[in-house]
Amino acid sequence: MTAKHDDQSAGTGGGGESPPERRTFLVRASSAAMGLGLVAAYGTFGGLAARFLYPAADAPRAWLFVADLASFTPGTSRVYVTPTGAPVVVARRGEGMAETDFIALSSTCPHLGCRVHWEAVHHRFFCPCHNGAFDSEGQSIAGPPKEAGQSLPRYPLRVEAGILYIEAPLA
Repeated sequence: MTAKHDDQSAGTGGGGESPPERRTFLVRASSAAMGLGLVAAYGTFGGLAARFLYPAADAPRAWLFVADLASFTPGTSRVYVTPTGAPVVVARRGEGMAETDFIALSSTCPHLGCRVHWEAVHHRFFCPCHNGAFDSEGQSIAGPPKEAGQSLPRYPLRVEAGILYIEAPLA
């Protein structure tokens, strides 16, 4: 009887072939999952690196109407809002009719984002939040912006047939 019992247990291989097949499946499945995880991680890193190394094209820009020169008196300024919503201070600094008699600067202070306005009496742009001041060219001359070396971004202007235009992004 013992021989018969040993033959039966030997025929099944001590529990059969199922455990090695299951183990092989689990090894292959976990290897595939790790491989997919690595591909996803390196793919994400590669996508971010490509966006950093090759940034998107600049937004389209256009020349947009600001004002008729006859209605823009010397020493005054106007707030112009670009199509993207960025406020711009356009100031008339001179008596002439050329682009050099005007300046267009962002009216958002680079320090904390407060509104900057033109003070014709002092020939400067002033930020009332922290007494930041910028000269007539937009360079910082006082307050936290001077300490940080920040200036106001400038927008190009053009005069044609007595009309002032500003070049601004459309989107």
